[in-house]
Amino acid sequence: MSVELEENRGWYEGISPYQWTVLIIASLGWVFDVFEGQLFAVFKTPAMAELLAISEKDPQVDWYANIAFAFFLVGGAVGGLLFGVLADRIGRRQSMVLSILTYSVFSGFHYFAQTWWHIAGLRFLVAMGVGGEWAIAASIVAEVFPQRARAAAGGTFHASSVLGAVLASLVGIFLHRATDWRLAFLVGLLPALLVLWVLSSLRESEKWEAARTGTARDLNARLGSFRELLGQQRWRTPALIGLGLASVGLGTYWSIYAWGPELVHSVLGESVSPEERRSAASLAYLIMNFTGGFAGLLAFAPITMMTNRRVAFAIYHLGALVIVPITFLGANTYLQTLILLPVMAFFVVGMHAGYAIYFPELFPTRLRATGSSFCFNVGRLVSAVMLLLRGELRSLVGLRYAVSLMSLLFLVGLTLLLIAPETKGKELPE
Repeated sequence: MSVELEENRGWYEGISPYQWTVLIIASLGWVFDVFEGQLFAVFKTPAMAELLAISEKDPQVDWYANIAFAFFLVGGAVGGLLFGVLADRIGRRQSMVLSILTYSVFSGFHYFAQTWWHIAGLRFLVAMGVGGEWAIAASIVAEVFPQRARAAAGGTFHASSVLGAVLASLVGIFLHRATDWRLAFLVGLLPALLVLWVLSSLRESEKWEAARTGTARDLNARLGSFRELLGQQRWRTPALIGLGLASVGLGTYWSIYAWGPELVHSVLGESVSPEERRSAASLAYLIMNFTGGFAGLLAFAPITMMTNRRVAFAIYHLGALVIVPITFLGANTYLQTLILLPVMAFFVVGMHAGYAIYFPELFPTRLRATGSSFCFNVGRLVSAVMLLLRGELRSLVGLRYAVSLMSLLFLVGLTLLLIAPETKGKELPE
């Protein structure tokens, strides 16, 4: 088939049943990955209140919940790096099984928690599996799909994360009593069943098998080597650029996007009751996630296919740079907030789909999961620092100006794109 005809084909044309299976399995792993993380967001208040034997309104509930959240961020970084290396050393299939079992089994162990530090420790262990699965799945999707379909497959894979948040919300709706939190985490065991499908249907990546054979012959190459990743400029430069992009995206997620509900509280003020403010903020957050955020994730792949990776990222960073201050400084009514927040979510959340497309294209097969995980998961740690910075800014200038100032981080992303390598239309490096 000519190159012109190949380029004019729909990305889905000619995709084999096995390739669809890989995409579905990878997406389900990511869906359950997000589900496990969101369960704590839904049930943290009743869980901590019960274990501390205090009222849900006691400030200590938030304090200890934040400690558990910090453990989750660190665990995600540690586990992501560990499983990224494992994926390059023992293969995508085996490491995916281990990561899914890690986050599902330790989620189920929350049922037996007796103290707050049990929860904190288990959040760390759950996050290890959560952090690892993304890089493994992103790598195998990139390796199995042909070049013309890589962007669409990778973007679809990452966009599936929204379904994980939906599942956690549904569990919260059906298990709504304060004492139901243990049962909710027991539900977190169910994703372990996905392992059976992985073992029965997923084959090891052919590119990884070839890389393992080639590495055995090349004494200067290593599978999953941080020394090679960060020691050789050829791989160190894209790794640091990817880390920078992920740090901007994840940092602004927690320091900007996550504060959308707080903007609703600020807009409504004392004009309504606290219960009405919470309800209004929950509705706004739902609309942000399932209209703006989801649309932005799905749109990244078509945009990058029409342009290229760097231009697509630039569009999202520039859009976020403009819309964030407009939203947080300009919204004065609830209706304005409901309109602006989803537009903001389109850009702030949507760029994350680009990480699943772009990061695996930066590294050779022997370092693909290691490099992708380094970018994404070390970015989690940097994002925690940005969250603290936003907190300091809020104490100085208030919520609206603090979040608006944090939007300047998108300028960092735009600057990085000036030196970022373009990967569209190129074969995966080897």
